[in-house]
Amino acid sequence: MGIVAGLDSSPDFTRIVVCDADTGTVLKQGFAPHPVEPAEGGGRPSDVDPQAWLLSLGEAAGGGLLEGVQAIGVSAQQNGLVPLDAQGNTVRPALVGSDKRAQVAAADLVDALGGREAWAQAVGCVPQAAHPVTKLRYLSRTEPEAARRTAFLMQAHDWLVWQLLGRPVRRTTDRGGASGTGYWSAATGGYRPDLVEMALGHQAALPEVLGPSDAAGTTPEGLLISAGTGETMAAAFGLGIGRGDAVVSLGASGSVMAVHPEALIDSSGMITSLADATGMHLPVVSTLNAVRALRGAVELLGLPDLESLSDLAMKSTPGSHGLVMLPYLEGERTPNLPHTAGLLAGLRRESMRPEHLARAAFEGMLCGLADALDVLRGRGVDVRRIFLLGQAAELPAVQAVAPALFGAQVVVPQPADYAAFGAARQAAWALGVSQGTLDPRNPPAWQGPVAQVLEPGEELAVGQAVRQQYVSVREQTHPGAFRG
Repeated sequence: MGIVAGLDSSPDFTRIVVCDADTGTVLKQGFAPHPVEPAEGGGRPSDVDPQAWLLSLGEAAGGGLLEGVQAIGVSAQQNGLVPLDAQGNTVRPALVGSDKRAQVAAADLVDALGGREAWAQAVGCVPQAAHPVTKLRYLSRTEPEAARRTAFLMQAHDWLVWQLLGRPVRRTTDRGGASGTGYWSAATGGYRPDLVEMALGHQAALPEVLGPSDAAGTTPEGLLISAGTGETMAAAFGLGIGRGDAVVSLGASGSVMAVHPEALIDSSGMITSLADATGMHLPVVSTLNAVRALRGAVELLGLPDLESLSDLAMKSTPGSHGLVMLPYLEGERTPNLPHTAGLLAGLRRESMRPEHLARAAFEGMLCGLADALDVLRGRGVDVRRIFLLGQAAELPAVQAVAPALFGAQVVVPQPADYAAFGAARQAAWALGVSQGTLDPRNPPAWQGPVAQVLEPGEELAVGQAVRQQYVSVREQTHPGAFRG
């Protein structure tokens, strides 16, 4: 078919992969950081001029990287709201990331619609500080003039696709990106303009939602641009996950997502019902505490790094001599215990050793994620294989504990640019459909990632006993937390 490119505009940088459209073989790569000043205190800024994304894109594509490319797919950071005026100009910098300034706005919106369950029924998620719908409420409350001028709403990947196409009259998005806004429902496949009006104070135009294999358009030079999608959906597509697969991401906080044929409406708000980049659904359950718990243990034990904690944990045995850590260091979202604290239980003279505490941190983190996995399994989501992502997935202690605690085969893919790779795969799909060589219902069958495969094997019974020890402590401390 030819050559395609995938472009991932993450919060910090742009990465581009150029691939063979038939096989997915990576031919060339490009990279450039976003020219963005860090926020006060050194963190990521909450307001970013979208032009920074274009400058980064241009630099990453330098040196003739895109020569011979026939189609481009765009993946970008989720939750970035780009408010435009009637002429298509930004009314203010894009609001990006999980902006703590919007926490009050999130609570306002939850109350305005009648509670968490009402939101779950309406759009499959409960507003958090990160959601674009929440950022609209924040804008209307704190910057009323900017809110008044806002006539059109886009997210980061929508805006980049629109720019690549030369800012045409038609503006588009995809199901995956739309499902994270808080004003589009994956269950109905439609927008809720009333929620935009509730948040912003007036109506605003919204991009057309394209199907998975649709093209957003063609550049004046004849380059096909596919629908694009959010980073989460692009990474899932790049990994090639399908029915029976789940992805567990180990960041400071954690998330579990799985492929499912239908949207899941969850009145508790623990499940966020996203759409994927293939026409299926990606129910997601998040925890506030993952590697955060490991880093806390590193500091408590006076160790230099996570690798040292892993080495120490491997000197202990399954169950950590009865020591159990509930890793709720920042409160917790799954289960919904926002004001609780972590707990170390089972302290006995023989368990009070550094290696047992180290292992309890790993077991506690993974049991917390297994709880999140069980929320999905409890709703009929089939999970037979788990992809484990994040730097911590490489740690020997994680790999030793995870398969038996999760009760499934665990796949640890080699680190790679899966979001950019998924964007390229989407471009190949749209190109193939436009040429009549691919079915709009079936994406190109690219080679899967290079990965380690870990089986629970004989450790399964031991792992389930460790899990039961954890559940007993959680139920004693927070009875009915998953039933409330």
